[in-house]
Amino acid sequence: MFKLSQKMEDFLLIFVRGIFMGIADIMPGVSGGTIALITGIYERLVHSISKINFKFVKPFLKGDIVQAKVILKKEVDFQLFVPLLLGIGLAIISMSQVMSFMLENYTAFTYAFFSGLILASALIVYKEIDGICLKGFTSLILGLIGAFLFVGLNPIQANHSLPIIFMSGVLAICAMILPGISGAFVLLLLNQYEYLLNALNEVSLPDIFAFGAGAALGILGFSRVLDYLLRNYESFTMAFLVGLMLGTLRLPYQKLEISDAGSVLPLLIIGLVGFGVVMVLEKKFRYIDY
Repeated sequence: MFKLSQKMEDFLLIFVRGIFMGIADIMPGVSGGTIALITGIYERLVHSISKINFKFVKPFLKGDIVQAKVILKKEVDFQLFVPLLLGIGLAIISMSQVMSFMLENYTAFTYAFFSGLILASALIVYKEIDGICLKGFTSLILGLIGAFLFVGLNPIQANHSLPIIFMSGVLAICAMILPGISGAFVLLLLNQYEYLLNALNEVSLPDIFAFGAGAALGILGFSRVLDYLLRNYESFTMAFLVGLMLGTLRLPYQKLEISDAGSVLPLLIIGLVGFGVVMVLEKKFRYIDY
């Protein structure tokens, strides 16, 4: 039987993670950071992003290509970023129309699935915390209240100018990397979600580049804060993230409450399917070493 090399196997496993992260990132209510966390690459991802300091630019501009390459390889985890970004990009491009269709025509079922994803993710992260002390519990409650209030905000009627889209990219990517806070939901609040989905489907390059530039700036700055918190206050940070996930359940609950879904049983079944998907992902990927 044909056996993949270790490098190719690692590439494919990270690529699959990227696909799931990309799918999550375009869902209002689910975070790509959650998928990264339950599949075991979250801390590596945050740390790898925080290491990028662009020190390779100086020797490159001086024409010292060899030195620039050496620094670039030290700063950038290509073995992680290449397959991960390929997977995320492929998922976003291929799933944007599907997600628009599902949210428009099967709202209740889609959000029931989201609920299962979020609940299972919160459970998995909670099990990783080494005991909840008073400070940890306080951190969890703060995360829950913060996310609950955040989800209840009314959408801002912002325009779709390029500066607004740029700032939307900055804010959305910070949410996307946080397990529990959906970057797509941030775009909903900023009145940019449907506009950017259409821009992606229609390949509107100015809008795509403006959003991408904002996202790049946001993730490079915010990743350093996250990396510091995870390295120095891991249990409190993880407890806060669990609270965020639980608080964001307000969004699917609101959507289920106002939708005409008929029987509750199909919604429960779909929610259990979402729960099961996360548990299978966690079992398959969580403890793979790199």
